[in-house]
Amino acid sequence: MKKIPTSKSRSKESEEMLAEYSFDYSKAKPNRFAGRISKERLVVLLDPEVSKVFTTPESVNAVLRALVAALPESSKRKARHK
Repeated sequence: MKKIPTSKSRSKESEEMLAEYSFDYSKAKPNRFAGRISKERLVVLLDPEVSKVFTTPESVNAVLRALVAALPESSKRKARHK
């Protein structure tokens, strides 16, 4: 691979954000992942240290189901009505 020299002297103007940008939406493509998640599912982001322990959706669901089963009935009723 060729190394591309980088310019060490950047102007202050090139680092600043413009007030408005013009995008060419004619080149946009539909989201190819949009149909993979059903409407009934909720996507949740796990923190890195948690994702090291729970590596599959099944493991996360198993622990959460056990937690729900251990909750007192009054807490379960409140959660259903929200």
